[in-house]
Amino acid sequence: QVQLVESGGGLVQPGGSLTLSCAVSVSISSLNPIDWYRQAPGKQRELVASITTDGNSHYGDSVKGRFSISRDNALNTVYLQMTSLKPEDTAVYYCRAWARSRNSYWGQGTQVTVSS
Repeated sequence: QVQLVESGGGLVQPGGSLTLSCAVSVSISSLNPIDWYRQAPGKQRELVASITTDGNSHYGDSVKGRFSISRDNALNTVYLQMTSLKPEDTAVYYCRAWARSRNSYWGQGTQVTVSS
């Protein structure tokens, strides 16, 4: 069973930065891709960023140029570095991983609040 645990969320002022981590219970070299999603109150869950096993990344339009996704295969961890944060980035952030079977697995989420 694949388990994902997000961490690193919290309260940050507008313009600030946070780095989220997604720790995976299995080798992430077997998971492709690994995504970060977010869901704000009253809104649908949206894809924020995605990274493949060969390191190719994709970003949602609202975070391009501000967020960066990366992976550390040795630590089985995927990161989401968030800069120039805006109040509209406030959401619960989730990690999702796709197995070769095309089953996907979700973490429990971590809250990010951007407010002064």
